[in-house]
Amino acid sequence: MRWVLPDLEALSRAAAALFVRRARHAIARRGIFRVVLAGGQTPRGTYERLARSPCREAVDWARVHVFWGDERCVPLDDPRSNFRTAREALLDHVPIPPEHLHPIRCEEGPTAAAARYEAELRRFFGDGPPVFDLVFLGLGADGHTASLFPFARALAEGERWVVEVTEADPPRVTMSATLLGGAERVVFLVAGASKAAALRATWAGPFDPWRWPAQRIRPGPGRLLWLVDAAAASFPDPVPGEDRT
Repeated sequence: MRWVLPDLEALSRAAAALFVRRARHAIARRGIFRVVLAGGQTPRGTYERLARSPCREAVDWARVHVFWGDERCVPLDDPRSNFRTAREALLDHVPIPPEHLHPIRCEEGPTAAAARYEAELRRFFGDGPPVFDLVFLGLGADGHTASLFPFARALAEGERWVVEVTEADPPRVTMSATLLGGAERVVFLVAGASKAAALRATWAGPFDPWRWPAQRIRPGPGRLLWLVDAAAASFPDPVPGEDRT
């Protein structure tokens, strides 16, 4: 499903409302909500909205576990860190237990960090592959999502859940496309005219996930939602499946 919202504020409002609904649903079913947060600037407005009333009071934060889809290999307090962005915008402002935060730590380098994060996921989820309740993802102007970049070796990974990305500067660690696409709900948050070409190619171009890695995220029917603003959807022709609300 694809929703086109008027602007980033409307997108953030819709994403925060969805977060609340999915959290309440998961906690009612299983007593726990497992969410993967995205990096970049587009989700910041969503996180800030979740940190304020009425969203803040609508979530039982003591039952929330937070993971990250990818991270730059920088200290967690570095301005480039996805963890720091989420902490400043959201996590410092809600009563979530510190042990429920699962950042990707890169002190020993990307390869060791990827192995350590996969081991953490295996401890948390047990023998079966992780199934997150909600995954937030972004889209880069080059078509990348998480740290799955065009033509990167990480795109070929079919067995590991977490992969090092040494081609990037700084190096990164990312969840694999298979892991991200296995969630109960995957939501892309895309804003800005600079994303329009990549969005159009991802939605309507030939299936070429090496060139447009976001195409590789393929959850089951009814599990994928795109929330995009009008600027990102500024290509002239409608694409099948769009809901221009």
